[in-house]
Formats: sequence, structure tokens, C-alpha cells
Amino acid sequence: MQSTEPARFEGDFSSFWNLDTLPPLRRLSWWWWWWLVLIPDPERPGRSKQLMVLWSTRDCERINVSGYDWWGGGRTAVDEEGGIVFPGMVASWWFDGETVHEPIVLEEARMAAMDSGHSLWPGASAESGEAEAAVGGGAVVPIANDDLSMGMAADSSHFWLKLSASEEAKDGGSAAEFDFIMRPWNDEISALEYKHNMLVGNMGYDILRIHGTKCEGTVDGEPVEGTAYFQKVCVQAPSIPWFWGMLHFDNGSYLDWFLPHYSFSMTAHDDRPWKLRDFGQLPIQGAGLWKDAGRQRTEQFERCEVELIKPPDDEALFDGEGNPLPRFHIRMWNGRTQIGLVVAAVGRARWTFDQPTRAHMTSHFTYNEYPLKVEEITVLDEKGVRTLEDWQWIHGNAEHSWGVLH
Repeated sequence: MQSTEPARFEGDFSSFWNLDTLPPLRRLSWWWWWWLVLIPDPERPGRSKQLMVLWSTRDCERINVSGYDWWGGGRTAVDEEGGIVFPGMVASWWFDGETVHEPIVLEEARMAAMDSGHSLWPGASAESGEAEAAVGGGAVVPIANDDLSMGMAADSSHFWLKLSASEEAKDGGSAAEFDFIMRPWNDEISALEYKHNMLVGNMGYDILRIHGTKCEGTVDGEPVEGTAYFQKVCVQAPSIPWFWGMLHFDNGSYLDWFLPHYSFSMTAHDDRPWKLRDFGQLPIQGAGLWKDAGRQRTEQFERCEVELIKPPDDEALFDGEGNPLPRFHIRMWNGRTQIGLVVAAVGRARWTFDQPTRAHMTSHFTYNEYPLKVEEITVLDEKGVRTLEDWQWIHGNAEHSWGVLH
């Protein structure tokens, strides 16, 4: 694991700017590009300001997204050079270190996606129809009044992300304009990684991830620096409850955990937390990933446990509706390393999805994202023990979902 900053993003970007190769399944197929930007908050040590942006489309007739009815939006068109235009939505929230502003964008739009070899790419040769120095670059550009685009330069040196908050969000106190550049952090966490998993029949998922980048830019014109995480996902299966989370460390390390599970929360039909059915999860297959810059190695964990903790009211922070924000106790281990940590949510963003299904019924799914503060962490391996004091800062985000979308 090298600590030097690479000149460009490495990896196979051949499917990065299209809608993947898995055969679509009606009411189940879901595609998205997803950026999470984390900016250290100097006024609140241990916290980070965070921006999440999602560019998404789904193969369905109709779905209600956090109160917005989306009716499929039309067909996808593909040109002879592989450029696509498709119906979708852009969704975003902003956490200013104290308050989650959600959504700051929730907008239906047709979107164009193309790689940097397309003849419409800026700098492309009019004669050859090829972009200059095309390596893996491309862009997703919603056709909208504001610039809500994201993309990567043709030479793979950096990504960009631009976003303008809605008037309603600005009236509610959100920052208005976001303009970021993401560059490689180190060879290990900034290289594009691919994972494919077929569950049963044609159901499964593809995921492309960049675990960590450096990030710089402006929020309402003020310069900021931080880190960012990216994933592009194609899901061809019902969405069931899961725990997931990720952490960035000041030395370029990266940690995540993932635990899909069965529970009575699958029967939930609203976004209210702390129902009795929230407890008693039956884990499916947990997993964890530790890209350890300190030890110069990467470790996989197949044993992972996540405990959802409701803090007592006298210790709790609360979301905008007065619900206590959760803590999560995570444990991961393999034959060499054990990791235990307690993280506390300091804000809550949530998205609700209600999709008509068979027999005139509606399936429901609530997806929560929590900006985190790390309260405790212990990493034990053959070289010793590391705790919170061994890093200058750790910033991250956690997810918890319930319901079933099908």
C-alpha cells in the first residue's frame, strides 16, 4: 500500500458510464451513481460536514420517492457510440455539522451519460470523433436548469461534482452552491474496484467502488478540503434491511462493514425508527474491509456483527422529529486482526420508497444515512493494539434500512 498520491485514477472504467450488463428485471432493477463528500468540521471536533448526491434510475412503472411520484419517465436511448440518455432522478442532502438539510435536491430529469471517447465530449476531434487523451473519463449530466453534473476528466486525473440546492432548501438554511474536485489519495483506496454477486436465478448485483479520494472545492464560494467516497451500483433483487458503514482515517486508511439481515423490520411501512420490530436481526452474511495504511496491507473480514443501540434520552442526540439518533457497535475479526468500534450518529437523512407491486399492494423501504462521530475504536493484530488516539481524525457515515422493496 503506497502513501504517494497517484497521478490518475486506475482501474477498468469500461462499464462506468453505462447501465451495466445484467439483464433488467421489472420492478427490481436499480442503477445509481453515488458520491459522499466528507469535510472536517473545525467547530465540532470529531464531526464532518457531509454532502451526498445520487443519480439514479429504476426499471418500474411508478415509485414514490420521499413524497415525489416518479412514473418511470420514458425510455432509455443508446446512440451508435454508446452514449445513453435515460430517465431518472437526482437526490441530495447536506449536513452542515449540526443540521441535516434534506432533500436539498430531489429532481426528476432525463440524464445523458457518455465516456470521454464520445464525439460530443469537449475537446473531441471533429474529424475522428475521438476525445483527446481519452483514458476512462466520462460524465453523467442531468438535463436541468441547474448544473447537477458529475464526471471524470479524460486523462483520469480527477472527478468533478457540481450541485445547486433548491430554493426551498436554501430558504431552510442549506448552503446553496457546491463545486468539488476529487483526486486520488493513494494507490490502494483510490483504485476502482469491482464486485459481482449473483444471488439466485438472474438476481444479484454489480458494484464499482472508489473507497477514498482527496477532495477540494467550494461551498458557497468558501474553500474547503476533505475526502470523498464513490460507488456505482446495479441491483437486480428485492431490497432488504442492511447495516453498512465506512470510515476514512487521516493516514489514508479505510474501513467498512456490511451486514444484510432478516428481521421483523421487513414488515415496516413507514420511516419511524425504534419500533419493537427493529430488534432481533437474523444476519445473512456479514463482511468487512480494512485497508490499513499503517501496516501497509488490506484485510477482508467474513465475520462481522453490528449491534443497534438506542441511547438513553439524557445521552442522546435527536433527529428533526425528536427521535433519538442511534449508536452502532461493530465487531469484525479474522485469523490475524480484530476490530471493535462504537460510532454515534450525529444526524439523520432518510429516503422512503413506496412501489406498487402485485395484487394492488405497495412495498415500502426506508433508507437511513447517518453522519458519524467515532466514540471508540480498537484494532488488535499481531503487532499490537491501536485506539482512537493513534489517528488525528476519523470521519464516516453509516446506513440502516428497513422494509422490503420489490
